[in-house]
Amino acid sequence: MNGLSDVRLTLAQQGQPHDVSPRLLVGAAYAPAMSRWTILLRRLSTRRGLLKLNAQQLADIGLTRAEALREASLPFWKL
Repeated sequence: MNGLSDVRLTLAQQGQPHDVSPRLLVGAAYAPAMSRWTILLRRLSTRRGLLKLNAQQLADIGLTRAEALREASLPFWKL
């Protein structure tokens, strides 16, 4: 099961509607704890971190070197 399914099961057990979109959950989870600048800086650092991974580590997360380079070359303000 993925995380969203777990959330839906929990909401169903509580008697709450479970038509929660994944985007809403991500926004709600990060909004109070992280500022927009923190999110942008995290995105920048994780994209730079992709460049440091070796081929085995990239394979573990399901990326090729070309995909990692493409993602790392994006500006930090773009998704």
